[in-house]
Amino acid sequence: MTTALQPPLPSHPVLRLRLAPHSDLPRAIDGAWWPRSYDLLVELPRLLAGLPREWGHVASVTVNGAAWPVTAGRMFVSNQVVRLHRTLAASAPPTVVLLAPGRGRWDLLVVPPDTTAEAAEPLMAAAVADIEGGSPWVPDPVPRG
Repeated sequence: MTTALQPPLPSHPVLRLRLAPHSDLPRAIDGAWWPRSYDLLVELPRLLAGLPREWGHVASVTVNGAAWPVTAGRMFVSNQVVRLHRTLAASAPPTVVLLAPGRGRWDLLVVPPDTTAEAAEPLMAAAVADIEGGSPWVPDPVPRG
């Protein structure tokens, strides 16, 4: 009898993130993030750890208040304070806004955690694609359920 060894599961799930190619032209959406849950205290450190180093320290994060539960006003990520803000408008886009002082602002489409892979993949690809020579596509909110 032969026993096949299974590779160990990763201790940290793979970050589901796509970023648009660097450009000097401004974009409405800079990438797409597909978190595994709506637990911001778990998901946000994973996201920030996976961002390009040239983005610097993200000091402020704004999320759609209708989608994410209430959380503390700040948290520590890699021994640095990150301020958390929530939009209160019901019509706020399904995005997370990342601010790094002196470096820039990045808006990422948030694909709901319960979205199937078949539905999430084209949304993420479209969010980082350039359409008609540089016009970024701004996706509609993803329906839940």
